[in-house]
Amino acid sequence: MKKIVFLVIGLATIFGLTCNSSSVKQAVVIQKDAPKKMQDFVINISKYTRNFDNNFIIIPQNGEELAYTNGDISKSFNENYLKAIDGFGIEELFYNETFKPNEYRIGILQKIKDQKTVLVSEFVNDTTFIKDAQNKNEDEGFVSFIRTKENYHYSIIPEKIHNENSNNISSLREVKNFLYLINNSNFYSKSKFLEAISNTNYDLIFIDLYHNGVLFKKEEIDKLKQKKNGAKRLVVCYMNIGAAEKYRNYWKRDWTLGNPSWLKKKYDGYENEFWVEYWNKDWQKIIYGNDDSYAKKIIVAGFDGVYLDNIEAYYFLYND
Repeated sequence: MKKIVFLVIGLATIFGLTCNSSSVKQAVVIQKDAPKKMQDFVINISKYTRNFDNNFIIIPQNGEELAYTNGDISKSFNENYLKAIDGFGIEELFYNETFKPNEYRIGILQKIKDQKTVLVSEFVNDTTFIKDAQNKNEDEGFVSFIRTKENYHYSIIPEKIHNENSNNISSLREVKNFLYLINNSNFYSKSKFLEAISNTNYDLIFIDLYHNGVLFKKEEIDKLKQKKNGAKRLVVCYMNIGAAEKYRNYWKRDWTLGNPSWLKKKYDGYENEFWVEYWNKDWQKIIYGNDDSYAKKIIVAGFDGVYLDNIEAYYFLYND
C-alpha cells in the first residue's frame, strides 16, 4: 500500500542473475517464481470466496504486471488471473504529492482497462491539484480517489464526491467514485464511523474488517450498502495478503522476524508490519480456506468483496 516502484526494472535484474552457488541459484528460482505464486494465491482466494458468493468482488492493489503470464509484460495475459479478479486498485499513478505520471504503469493499465475496472488513489500535496488528478484519470477511463497530506493514511472522508450520483451500483463496472477509508482512528466509536459513512453517496467503499479490534457485524455492513440518497452501493473489505501486521488478531505474542520462518523481512517505514512468504501454507491458512480465516470472517460480515493489499510482495521480499 505504501511504496510504488518500477517493478519491471527490479524483476529484470533478478531474472538476469547467475551464480555458481547452488543456494543462490535456488534463491533466484524462487524469485523468478514469485509473481506466479502471487497470481496463484489471488486465484485461490477468489475461488474460495466465490464458493460462498458467485459475485464476490476481488480487487488486488498494485502489481498490475500480474495481469500477464508470470508477471512478464512481454508475454500474453494470464487469463486465469484476470478471470479471478474484477478490477485493479492503483496508488499514485499521476500524482505522488506532485505531478509525476508513471508512464510505465499507465501503459499497462491502458491495455487492460477495457477488461477490468481501474480504481486509482492519487496523493496530492496541494488541493489545487485535485481537479487535475481527477481529470487525468477520467480521460483514461479510470475511477479516482484523491487524498491530500492530512489523509495520507486513508482516515478522512472528503467533503466532496467526484461524479456523485443516485445510481444503484451492483457491479464494479458501474462505479463512478469510491471512498478509501481503511483507517478508522479518527472515529472514536464504531457507531460514529458507520454513521459518517452512511451520510455519504459514494458508489463504493473500502473499509477494514474491524473497528478498534471489534469485528463489524453483517447488519452493520448491510446498512452501509445504501447511500444517503437511498441508492445501493458496494462495500468491500481491506485485507493485507503480502505482509503480516502485528496488531491483527492472528498475531501471536512470541512472533518476531524469522519466527515463524515465513516472517521474512521488515516492512520499511512500518514497524508493525513484516513481508511474508505468502506461498507458505501456514500464512495462507490465516488468509483463506477455513472458518477461522480472514476471508471467511469477511464473508460472514456480509461484505461484497475484498481489496487485496501488498500484492507487490513478490518484488519487495527481495528488493529494498
